[in-house]
Amino acid sequence: MNQSSNRPERQSNVIRLVGNEVHFGFDIEPGVNAELQRAASLISSREASAEALLQAQRSAPEQIEVLIARYKFHFYQGETEIAEKLVIKTLSLAAKQGNFNQDWQQLNPSSADWNDPRGPERFYLYSLKALAFIRLRQEKTDEAESILQTLSLIDPGDQVGANVIRDLLDAIVEEQNSG
Repeated sequence: MNQSSNRPERQSNVIRLVGNEVHFGFDIEPGVNAELQRAASLISSREASAEALLQAQRSAPEQIEVLIARYKFHFYQGETEIAEKLVIKTLSLAAKQGNFNQDWQQLNPSSADWNDPRGPERFYLYSLKALAFIRLRQEKTDEAESILQTLSLIDPGDQVGANVIRDLLDAIVEEQNSG
């Protein structure tokens, strides 16, 4: 909470650096957080980092933040197919925990409380943005466009920064049309 206003701070990035520690989210059990911290500290060793992330998921299979850490890791390793599967699993888990439809094509502004910065809804939005980016990397611009349209409908304030993906998509489309 922001002490000066008692309003929640707007946070667009689920995983962020806080001091010397990587902050993976909220309410993460200490043992799971230790595995996540170990994964972050071992990032130069791909196998050791991946194993620590997998151990964190084994310890907390319903912890959305762990899945997010895993899909980000695999995406940055260039393992788009693995990242995609983990994003889809994250979307499903967030929808289950938030009690709303997991099919992004069926969502609207009243499907859930999309403004809760600490709820599964925010993780869903964040992961939907990741799916749009993966679709761009897979050169599926129509799917990315459709996902971004849904994001603009259910997150009109762009709390998760989908405008960055929108800008990339617009640049790709512009380049395709001019070439």
